[in-house]
Amino acid sequence: MKYTQLGRTGLKVSRLVLGTMNFGPQTNEADSHSIMDAALGAGVNFFDTANAYGWGANKGRTEEIIGSWFAKGGDRRDKTVLATKLYADMSLDDSPPWPNHDRLSALNIRRSVEASLRRLKTDYIDLYQFHHVDRNTPFEEIWQAIDVLVQQGKILYAGSSNFAGWHIARANETARRLGSYGLVSEQCLYNLAERRAEMEVVPAAQEYGLGVIPWSPLHGGLLGGVLRKEREGGAARSSSGRSADALANTTVRAQVQAYEDLLAKHGLEPGEAALAWLLTRPGVTGPIVGPRTAEQLESALRAVELELSEEVLASLDEIFPGPGPSPEAFAW
Repeated sequence: MKYTQLGRTGLKVSRLVLGTMNFGPQTNEADSHSIMDAALGAGVNFFDTANAYGWGANKGRTEEIIGSWFAKGGDRRDKTVLATKLYADMSLDDSPPWPNHDRLSALNIRRSVEASLRRLKTDYIDLYQFHHVDRNTPFEEIWQAIDVLVQQGKILYAGSSNFAGWHIARANETARRLGSYGLVSEQCLYNLAERRAEMEVVPAAQEYGLGVIPWSPLHGGLLGGVLRKEREGGAARSSSGRSADALANTTVRAQVQAYEDLLAKHGLEPGEAALAWLLTRPGVTGPIVGPRTAEQLESALRAVELELSEEVLASLDEIFPGPGPSPEAFAW
């Protein structure tokens, strides 16, 4: 495994991030534990989750599975850089959120971190992330609450997820004015087929010293050899979600076919190449991989050692061109 610093921090993390969103809904507890053991054994030390994972009536279940894994001992917690998130309403029914039971008020930050610590069976969280921007809570309030948690030793760093570039700037300028450390990472939708983050989010993250953690690196399976699997009768994931929506567009479908043809020509697996491409991008700490099986984890691990040639990288840019830098992408 290869490692890098998380943004401007001294924290060393693996170039792959183990995403746990499938633990509970798709993967049972025993298999989830086996995948985490295999990841740690392969040197993956950066695990990502969220308080809402498990979804619906099972919100919090994913954190509980990680907590039961930590409880097995064997230095599991000590070897893991643990990241979780808050923002979502955590009520287990469909009723409207009770006031102050979601978003980023100081009250909900305090309530949410305590609940996550209980589920995770740990006394601290390495990276506590805002799952979405809260337009109704000032960053002054947010940083005051975060600084208290840091002083109490309950969290070490704060990160964002799904922030725009100007949210990153505003958050860290406020932190600077208050003497707070500010955001150290941004988790965003970023992959070959969805490169809008390159326009402002990634540059803002680089300017303020945030590590970029791409989620959905295969764009919901679109970049994982979906057309080949479709021909072979095994493209279950292409029948719904982001991948299906994209493939309904004939232009996107042609792009994906060109992508798969290019990689077949060079003897490369699409999913591994998509991850390897992200690892070449400036500012990227590591993509989040969310394996449902041990085999999917093994494939992701191979991507860390995969080096794409300049020819392949240039061809990928031709198939999936980025938006270009801001403001040049939309100005003279």
